[in-house]
Amino acid sequence: MAEISSPRPLPATSPVVRPATPNAADLAVKLLQPLEGMLAAGETAKAEVLAAKEVAQSFQLLLKLTLNGGKQATLEASSPRPLAQGTTLAVTALSETRLAVALQGGDTRLLTSLDLEQLPVGTLLQGKVESREQIAQLKTQQALYRVVVNLLNTSLSGSKLSVETPLPLPIGSLLTAQVQGSQALNFLPLSGRLDQLVLGQQLAAQQSRQGSLEGLFKGMQGMAQQDGLPTELRTSIDKLLGMLPDGKQLGSAEGLAKAMEQSGVFLEAKLLSGQTQNLPQDLKASLLRLVSQLLPTLPGGGPMPSASAGSALAQAMPAFVRNALGALGQAGLRQQAMSFPLPSRLLQSMDEEADLEALLKLAAAAVSRLQTHQLSSLAQSQVTPEGNLLTTWQLELPMRNQHDVVPLQVKLQREEPGNTGSKKEQKETLWRIDLAFDLDPLGPLQVQAQLLRGSLSSQLWAERADTAQLIDQELDNLRQRLLGAGLEVGELSCRQGMPPQGPKTNLEQRWVDETA
Repeated sequence: MAEISSPRPLPATSPVVRPATPNAADLAVKLLQPLEGMLAAGETAKAEVLAAKEVAQSFQLLLKLTLNGGKQATLEASSPRPLAQGTTLAVTALSETRLAVALQGGDTRLLTSLDLEQLPVGTLLQGKVESREQIAQLKTQQALYRVVVNLLNTSLSGSKLSVETPLPLPIGSLLTAQVQGSQALNFLPLSGRLDQLVLGQQLAAQQSRQGSLEGLFKGMQGMAQQDGLPTELRTSIDKLLGMLPDGKQLGSAEGLAKAMEQSGVFLEAKLLSGQTQNLPQDLKASLLRLVSQLLPTLPGGGPMPSASAGSALAQAMPAFVRNALGALGQAGLRQQAMSFPLPSRLLQSMDEEADLEALLKLAAAAVSRLQTHQLSSLAQSQVTPEGNLLTTWQLELPMRNQHDVVPLQVKLQREEPGNTGSKKEQKETLWRIDLAFDLDPLGPLQVQAQLLRGSLSSQLWAERADTAQLIDQELDNLRQRLLGAGLEVGELSCRQGMPPQGPKTNLEQRWVDETA
C-alpha cells in the first residue's frame, strides 16, 4: 500500500478483485523431516509460516505447528507454491512426510460471495489481510494470489472473505474496497488519505485532549499583563496576540485567504516541502514554539533541541504529539471529533492570575484542537458510495472582536463527480461551506451554504430568537450584496435553533433535490 501523500481522495483505479471460488484446490507440502507421531494421518492442526525462500524450482518453508493440545513444533517443508511469511494455515497430515495445507482465516467457513441486499453495489468495505497464497502464474507473467481478508466494518464485521487478486497484498495490511458485484470488488488506493481505522484512533486521542482556543488566548492576555516574564516568552505571547485578524480583515477575500493559509492546517505540508520561511506566521507553529518555551520554565522541564526554527519544530513535533497530547483515547470519541462545530471545551477558568503550568496545558490543548480539525478533514475526505470524490478542509480561525477572541470554525467541502458515466448536467462540482461562531451580542450562529453552477443557497441558524429575527430582516440586503458579487442566489433563510445533526440534514436533502 502506498504511503500518505495528500488528504485528497483518489478514484478507484486498482484491478478488480473477485472472491475466490469455493472449490479452489488446497496445497500439499512435503516435510523435510518426519512428523514422528505428532500428527496421525487425517488429524489437523494450525500452522504459521515463519520464513519462506525460493530454492531451485520449489519454495522452502519454516512452519510453526500448533497442535490441539497447545504443544508447538517447528518443521521445514518444501512447497511447489510460495506462501508469504506470517500466513496462517490449517494443515492435515496425509502421511509422516506430507501435509495438506489450506489458508486459515480464523474461521473454517470463508465467504466466497457477497449478498448485494446486505451490501449494495457501491458499499465501502474495510478489512485486514490475514493470509496470502500464490495460486497461479498468469500468461502475462503476473501472479495470482488467494487472500483471506478479515472484514472490519458493516454488518459482516468479523467475517472472513476469500478473494483472488493479482495484487500482492501484504499480510497485516489494511485495505478499503468498493463492492462492484456479488463476486467483484474494486480496491480504493490509500495514497490520498489516512486509513480510516488508524484515523479513528487518532481522532479519539485528539478529542480527549483538545481545548477551546478562547481559553488559551484569554490566558495569554492575562499573562501579558504580568511582570517578570522571560523576554523570549513575552515576545512569543505578544506575537501570537498580534497576529490575530479582526472581522474587517476576514471580510476581504485576500485577508481570509491569508488567515486560512496561516491557520496551521498546512504546517505539516510546509515542513515536508522545506518551506520554513513562513513558519513564524503559522498559528500551529507559533503554538508549538510557545510550548517549547514554556517546558523549560517548569519543574522537570528540559530545553528543546537548539537548531533552526524549522528543523527544531520538525524534530520536536512527533515527540510532542506522543508525550504532551497523550496516548490513544476512547474509540467512542471519534464521532464527537467529527462533529461540526467542535463543542466549546474550556479546561479551566483563567479569571484568576494565570501561571505558566496552566498556560502550557492550554497551549497543548489548543494544538490538539487544531489537529482534531485536521484529522477530521482527512476522515471526511473519501470516495462516496455514489463514486464522487469528496474533499474536506476543516479549520479554526481565532478572530479579534474588540477585547475578546472569537474562534471562527470553518468547514469547506468539494464534491466532484467520479467517472460514473452520469449525465453531463450532473457532472458539476458542488461546494459546501459551514461556519460556526459565537459573536457578542448576537450569540451562537451557524451558516450552511452550497454553491453549484454559480448559484448560491444558504441557511443561517441563530440560537437567540431576537438574533434570528434581526438576520431575517437583513436577508434581502444579503441577497443584493451576493448579486452584486456576480452570483446567482437561490434560497436564503434563517431559523432559530441549531442545524439538525447527522449524515443528512434538511439543507443537504434540499441540495440533493435541486441537483437531481
